Amino acid sequence: MLVVTTIAAVRARRHELWRSGHKVAFVPTMGALHEGHLTLVRRGRELADEVWVSVFVNPTQFGPGEDFARYPRTLERDVELLREVGAALVFAPSEKEMYPRPAEVSLTFPNLSRHLCGAHRPGHFAGVALVVSKLFNIVQPEVALFGAKDFQQAVLVRRLVEDLNFPVRLEVVPTVREADGLAMSSRNAYLDASQRQQALALWRALSAAQAAVLKGERSAKALEGLMLSVLGQTPGVRPQYVAAVDPETLEPVEEVQGTVLLALAAYVGSTRLIDNLLVEVPQ
Repeated sequence: MLVVTTIAAVRARRHELWRSGHKVAFVPTMGALHEGHLTLVRRGRELADEVWVSVFVNPTQFGPGEDFARYPRTLERDVELLREVGAALVFAPSEKEMYPRPAEVSLTFPNLSRHLCGAHRPGHFAGVALVVSKLFNIVQPEVALFGAKDFQQAVLVRRLVEDLNFPVRLEVVPTVREADGLAMSSRNAYLDASQRQQALALWRALSAAQAAVLKGERSAKALEGLMLSVLGQTPGVRPQYVAAVDPETLEPVEEVQGTVLLALAAYVGSTRLIDNLLVEVPQ
């Protein structure tokens, strides 16, 4: 497995693979890897000859007062995990390598970022779009893999690929969960033992709303009220938003039909966690 830190080294290796006709599956990450990331790598190995992983905590997607400075950075451990699951290359650039000067280009999603996390993290998805575009241009993969836990991000990246004609196929892999239902996240490392238990309220809220849909509830307002109620039963959990939205447009719905995305964000202590569940409405 190669570990490289420069764009030039990535491009040199990419040219070698083009000559041999080998394809690359790409997994962009901010490091602090967990089983969710490793699942993406394993899936990538089924889709291409080599899986490449970037490890870069991207400053442009963090807003003022967010956790950029304290975001977990565990590169040594990440490299060993990626070696174990068969990644072929790790790209771990410095901030200076990725942004030698402040970026002038801005990519925005005025409609797709209006709701959910986009409404609460101004500029976040512009930062995501910028770094993903840069990484796609550097790596030039045939396929890129993202996790469904960051559902809004996956929808926006798909639109980015379509609108800018990136020659890459996207694969969105289902959320990987702990045995008790908690969605795996690098930010779970912030939680102490008590907060770890409190965080299960997010999964309980989504599960309760899913059960209500399956029993016939069709009112989005009722489902959102149910999720808020479940979250409110756990001290230490502060909801930021709950929503039932169209999974393609991310627009709120009044009545659920077909497939609905149930999504929420909440603070557990000082840690912001997100989760979602795609629910098929019974015919």
